Amino acid sequence: GLLSTVILERLPAMAPDVATSVSPFIASMVAGAGAGAAVDVSLFPLDTLKTRLQSANGFWKAGGFRGIYNGIGAAFIGGVPGAALFFTAYDTTRLHLQKSHGSSPAVDMIASSVGETIACLARVPTENVKQKQQAGVYPTLKTAVKGIHGARGIGGFYMGYLTTLAREIPFSLIQFPLWEAMKREWTTHQGFAISPWQSALCGSSSGALAAAVTTPLDVCKTRLMLDMSGKYSTLVGTMKMIHAEEGWRALFSGVQPRVFWISLGGLVFFGAYEEGKRRMLSPKPESF
Repeated sequence: GLLSTVILERLPAMAPDVATSVSPFIASMVAGAGAGAAVDVSLFPLDTLKTRLQSANGFWKAGGFRGIYNGIGAAFIGGVPGAALFFTAYDTTRLHLQKSHGSSPAVDMIASSVGETIACLARVPTENVKQKQQAGVYPTLKTAVKGIHGARGIGGFYMGYLTTLAREIPFSLIQFPLWEAMKREWTTHQGFAISPWQSALCGSSSGALAAAVTTPLDVCKTRLMLDMSGKYSTLVGTMKMIHAEEGWRALFSGVQPRVFWISLGGLVFFGAYEEGKRRMLSPKPESF
């Protein structure tokens, strides 16, 4: 997308001494932040539609097609550091484990789980604010923050944290080992390292599958975060209640926009991430 292109064009300027001053740790953090910003801004309307489809009030009462950018400020505030934290933890953990255990799906699974657990510390509070704005519970970022704090205190911002982890970790356990395996297979097939756009296609495909499989967990997470009455309390209880009251189809509410959003987001996210890292870690040409 245009935003990711602009971000990536800025990366050399952000780190002029790429060959000598940028560590893999910093590269992962900056590239992850750029990728998160690109996805949050470019695909936010699809995320809003998905949230409203999953709302217990129904799509139209939750806002329909009106105000599809409601909550984008909260998404940006949490999405950028969340993505930076994820890839910093993921790459650091993966490199550390590979030194003693080599490359394997198990290593990718552990690294992605560590990444999600840390990233959700930044992501969940803003996700709570964002989804309540998307569903029309609060009109602005300021009123959402005040309302959540007034109703449940600081803990209100972490409502659904464990449920979010219960969605994100299974998602990552599917997506990231598949992403890494597809990249390895493609590299072996063509005989040289894959490009950022090829990595983006791998991320898009693996993300689409993971999104479809974990949609029921996403529905439960959305219901818990939007619930202001105390109707829902736990992941299992929420899932049972939705199934009993609305049928199993309700657990797959929003699956189409979720799969489309995440597969399209994978192209932007992984493409921006890989290209960002490539630009920062590539040696600079010698100047004479």
